[in-house]
Amino acid sequence: MKGEIIFGVIAVLFVASFFYGMALNPDSEFGGADGQAEDVIAEIDSEYMPWTEGTWVDSLKFEPPGGETESLLFALQAAIGALVLGYFFGYYKGKGQSN
Repeated sequence: MKGEIIFGVIAVLFVASFFYGMALNPDSEFGGADGQAEDVIAEIDSEYMPWTEGTWVDSLKFEPPGGETESLLFALQAAIGALVLGYFFGYYKGKGQSN
């Protein structure tokens, strides 16, 4: 019973931290680290050329068909991660209950 209360308090604090962050900056964008790093590098050295430019990576010209595909791949990755975590949590909980 005590563990359930602790878990509940941690879960509420975790969710509350997201709402607190969104309340502080309601108009903020969820940008990735790649975009932020690119902006910082451009400020430091405007003539910087990424190391992937002009290599075989650019010759592949691979881009996902659209934003939906990127969202699908991200959701698939999250689902696989949740399955792996759920399996191990269940495994260790069952192992603890059998002892």
